[in-house]
Amino acid sequence: MGSVLYLDGRLRRHARVELVRKEKGVGSAEQNPERSPQRSLLRLGYNCWAIARAERAALIVDAKDYFEAFYHAALRAQRSILVLAWDFNSQTRLHFEPVPKDGPPVLLGEFLTYLVRRRRGLHVNVLNWDYPMVFGTDREFPPIYGLGGWTPPRRVHLRYDDACPVGASHHQKIVVIDDAIAFCGGIDLTLRRWDCIDHAAHEPRRVAGEKPYPPFHDTMMAVDGEAARQLGELARERWRLATGQRLKPPTTDTDPWPPQLEPDLEHVDVGIARTLPPRGELAAVREVEKLYLDMIAAARRSIYIENQYFTAPRIAAALEKRLAEPDGPEVVLVLRLLSHGWLEEATMHVLRTKLIQKLQQADRHGRFRVYYPHIPDLAEGCCLDIHSKLMIVDDAIVRIGSSNLASRSMAFDSECDLAIEARGEARVAATIRDFRERLLAEHLGTQPARVREEVERAGSLHGAIAAFSDQPRTLRQFEEMPQWSETVLTVAAVADPEEPIALEILASERHAEEVRAGPERPAWGKLVAVVATLAGLMALWRLTPLREIASAEAALQWAKAFGEQWWAPWLLMAAYTPACLVMFPRPLITLAAVIAFGAWWGFSYSLTGICASAAVTWWMGRHMRRDTVRRLAGAKLDRMAEVLKKHGLLAMTLLRLVPLAPFAVESIVAGAIRMKLWHVVLGTAIGQLPGTLTTTVFGDAIETAISGTGHVNWWIVGGALALLAGGAWAVKRWFTRMERRLSAHGGSHSAAHGEARQQPR
Repeated sequence: MGSVLYLDGRLRRHARVELVRKEKGVGSAEQNPERSPQRSLLRLGYNCWAIARAERAALIVDAKDYFEAFYHAALRAQRSILVLAWDFNSQTRLHFEPVPKDGPPVLLGEFLTYLVRRRRGLHVNVLNWDYPMVFGTDREFPPIYGLGGWTPPRRVHLRYDDACPVGASHHQKIVVIDDAIAFCGGIDLTLRRWDCIDHAAHEPRRVAGEKPYPPFHDTMMAVDGEAARQLGELARERWRLATGQRLKPPTTDTDPWPPQLEPDLEHVDVGIARTLPPRGELAAVREVEKLYLDMIAAARRSIYIENQYFTAPRIAAALEKRLAEPDGPEVVLVLRLLSHGWLEEATMHVLRTKLIQKLQQADRHGRFRVYYPHIPDLAEGCCLDIHSKLMIVDDAIVRIGSSNLASRSMAFDSECDLAIEARGEARVAATIRDFRERLLAEHLGTQPARVREEVERAGSLHGAIAAFSDQPRTLRQFEEMPQWSETVLTVAAVADPEEPIALEILASERHAEEVRAGPERPAWGKLVAVVATLAGLMALWRLTPLREIASAEAALQWAKAFGEQWWAPWLLMAAYTPACLVMFPRPLITLAAVIAFGAWWGFSYSLTGICASAAVTWWMGRHMRRDTVRRLAGAKLDRMAEVLKKHGLLAMTLLRLVPLAPFAVESIVAGAIRMKLWHVVLGTAIGQLPGTLTTTVFGDAIETAISGTGHVNWWIVGGALALLAGGAWAVKRWFTRMERRLSAHGGSHSAAHGEARQQPR
């Protein structure tokens, strides 16, 4: 509870700061004649975590300017550099200017080493997301193991944060230096981010490991003063939750704001909005989503959006409502043309298409357009990567942060956005308008002044964009998009969940079972019985004529003869259903299938049989009495039913990967609760795929070894087994983490969420 009081105290302190400022007339219409009274959109404890004053704020476009600003600010650091990252790479090049022989290095890791060796009182703390291996190919092997080109020295503390639900990520991108300047937005200190506003097709400096990558566009915001201190507080709390270590706020009177970074605004209030996933009894923090919805509802003339994704149904619904109004705002949505790889193409791209088509149908008044930046001379299959996460409403409010317009950014991943309001103040409104014109000018290959002229001439952003449509570099509208079936959309939605699946239920059930079972004791009796049985079978085989009859070669011939029968595949696939009912080991059937039919046909028949057994047992559950289902599932029924009802396909997939009950029981419960059959079958196929594939590889190697018809690639066999063992280890590690969180969520989780207890659901 102490942590809650601490954060509540921080909120009370903010309230006192706001009260003192009002009493002194700071920011009031009386003190600022150019400002008319206007109610703030920012609400503490609802759509923002803090509202804090920044004496200077800079709106930064693209990583070239951000990396250089970070570089020069870090050179002025005295006590602390604190980094929260989705990705961090020590080989990131920070600038391309000439460097003196003994000057600061340009590669990030060497640069941080240089800083701490130059200034003894400086500590660098980097908290990177502990990513799953599916992202491993794009990331640096953790430098903490000393196997890469850079090893963190003393006082550079690199840690990995895994305190998030399964499938979620830590997506905040924040750098705080001495609590005196902070950067927040969409750019990580990593590879494949650097680019300048030209986004030239053949930019020679845009390489990672000597390999060129596509143009990249993103934004950041830099703030100082109380706003920077609050971001420092947020970052230290994240560090404490991840490592258990409390970092003290730095004490220094120096100003690390780099002279090269020209402030766009001075003396402004900055709203800080977060997304945090639910933890234990605490609900998710959804300030990011609420601020998006409030901004859309408040728009009068225009909503300008740049984002990497557009898959959040609630955001789309809010835009749809405004488009239905006869005098509502125009909506400019700038996205990237292409997706990253086949997986994103089949998931996020599909969901994006659905929402765009829905808004186009709702746009009866012609105010909605979706654009992508066109860069001439780009290679086929390449586009400008729009990675920015920003929204500008009228000339009234600008927000920059880490949150994508995706469901997972609203309540699943950790996010942080900054917002600045004009509140009727002319100088701030002019800066917001200028920033929007800067962005449009970059995409349209022109100057901001020309954009302003066309906006004033056409009376709309769409009209201004259309005026530059014949230029080589411009914004183009998306062409006709494909129609997707509901089945495809449902499968794609697995990649963008609206909330974490409650797999803590699985962890708590497992933990409860272990508690009921008591401490493990060596099962000496069972071990002796198994050894005696194996010894008896071995003696029977060696000392009787069975040795000649049941040889390995003979068993192989039997399997091959079986595989030649026309009815053999049907019998094998049907065998999985009784096997799952009596809990006969399915991998043995799969091994037999591989030997009888070959690797690929055996794998296909096996996976088909497994899915068919799931369908049959699902049908049994549909027709069973409820009390029979309850007797079969036992105490697990309510928990299993809760997970399956709430999360459908995703839940079935994960239950097959991390079983809570026997295979048949899970299917029967799914049938009893009227879960969709195709959810059960597809979830089974995905969840059983790794184990079935590993068994196939192993079975093929056994056949090759016995028959002597080829060379066994033991590297592939070992790799498959290692992959399966690694998956099992990862699941066990996840369960261990979950059990720790479940037992300790009270205090630490409260600290993470603070006012989340006040959030309406």
